[in-house]
Amino acid sequence: MEHPVFEAVRTVLAVREFQDKPIPDEVIRRIVEAGHLSASSVNLQPWHFVLMTDRESLRELGVMISTGRYIAGAAAAVVVAYEKASEYGISDVSRAIQSMVLTAWGDGVGSNWAGWTGLESVRKLVGLPEKYDVIAVVPFGYPKRSIGKGKKKRKPLAEVFSMERFGTPMS
Repeated sequence: MEHPVFEAVRTVLAVREFQDKPIPDEVIRRIVEAGHLSASSVNLQPWHFVLMTDRESLRELGVMISTGRYIAGAAAAVVVAYEKASEYGISDVSRAIQSMVLTAWGDGVGSNWAGWTGLESVRKLVGLPEKYDVIAVVPFGYPKRSIGKGKKKRKPLAEVFSMERFGTPMS
């Protein structure tokens, strides 16, 4: 029996080139809800997300993030921020990002994490209060070209996973 969540984890790949094609509202809504519904330590939800779909705003984001120039070609992007004062903020929003990425992938929409904290110009662009730090911008769009689902280069499981104690291989 196929397991859809595992299948999404097994096959998801980073997408940096997008078709010039809008994402249906119900798919965008599902992606956004996935972030919103993600687990949060002590249920504090120390986050705020800003959905961007305006072409000019997406181009601006692409210029602001040196590791994410491809944002400019996305159909949408989510600016992901966490409350600086929260000891759980980074882990909570990281979980939310992965939930959005996997949900999008399930609908055939690609994405990739761009940026890493301290994105002050992005925070100002979207009007987030100073109590937030933008950890990432996650663009979403239909992949421009066919990508090999499930073909990942990974170290052998026994090299990165131990049983009970480091160095004891999984059986």
